[in-house]
Amino acid sequence: MVETKQQSIIEQLGGISGLIYSTLPILVFVPANAIWGLVPAIWAALGVATAILVWRLIQRTPIQPAISGFFGVGISAFIAYRTGDAKGYFLFGIFTSLAYGAVFLGSILLRWPLVGVIWGFLNGHGNLWRRHRGAVRAYDAATAAWALVFGARYLVQSQLYDADQTGWLAVARIAMGWPLAGAALLVTIWAVRRADRIVEPGPAEDEDLPTRDSEAVEPRDEPRHS
Repeated sequence: MVETKQQSIIEQLGGISGLIYSTLPILVFVPANAIWGLVPAIWAALGVATAILVWRLIQRTPIQPAISGFFGVGISAFIAYRTGDAKGYFLFGIFTSLAYGAVFLGSILLRWPLVGVIWGFLNGHGNLWRRHRGAVRAYDAATAAWALVFGARYLVQSQLYDADQTGWLAVARIAMGWPLAGAALLVTIWAVRRADRIVEPGPAEDEDLPTRDSEAVEPRDEPRHS
């Protein structure tokens, strides 16, 4: 059951195809901007994102990653157009990473690690994991891994943005995308397996320990008073 749910999560994230599709708009945008300028590059990126969405619809594969990617490209393209600078295309992703990193880190400080909250909802255990210190620590580790991923993305890409390094921004966006997310996902899989082993209920107490009825013995005869 755990393996099936983990596989479902990976599929919803897009799988290997999602890795490829998420990089295509950026791979098109940067050279198109260098050759033809900003506006053609924006239309080229939007065209690629639209083609990916249509292709997933035709293949009847999970389209949630493609829809999210399409809107992400749309927002990024709009910011680039409004700022009049190609590096503006990456601004949305930079501040999204900052926001996600803050949320994941804040959930640890509040003792409600976000990975545990999400997984508890998916596997039906709810908040039962919070009663077990080992499970909380495991979810802390997984949540911290995601906080580090988003924090690293923000720190590196914001520096490149300030330095007007549009080409290196594209490289960093791709290199710090799925590779880092894949590492955090491995930590998450380890954490949920460990936590599930801790939280998984064992034999019921009334099966494990003798009940009062089973412990009862034949009542002794009360001494008779003459």
